[in-house]
Amino acid sequence: MIRGIRGAITIEHDDADLVLQDTTKLMQSIIAANQINPEDVASVVISTTPDIVSAFPAKAVRTLPNWDYVPVMCMHEMNVPGALPLCIRALVHVNTEVTQKDIQHIYLNDAVKLRPDLTK
Repeated sequence: MIRGIRGAITIEHDDADLVLQDTTKLMQSIIAANQINPEDVASVVISTTPDIVSAFPAKAVRTLPNWDYVPVMCMHEMNVPGALPLCIRALVHVNTEVTQKDIQHIYLNDAVKLRPDLTK
């Protein structure tokens, strides 16, 4: 079974180091909470709000230990008025036996506003 694991994090301002650092933090949190083995990952889709242009977040994913062969793609979110700014979102497609309700979605910093129902 392939499950999608969602996550998001906001950054303080658009800066390449922050994009890479906080994407790594988000992915490490998703990995730890869901005990993900990179061999079980089908792909990762990462999006950023249009105000993030300094770096590709996928670069951070590819530098995680043993994640060099996981397909990763970056894109921009729609530019919707009033949307949460400076946000990096991840959708990790994982082969797992974990039930949908037991998947641990991760929202960090101001991104907790996106899904308060999934944050603890």
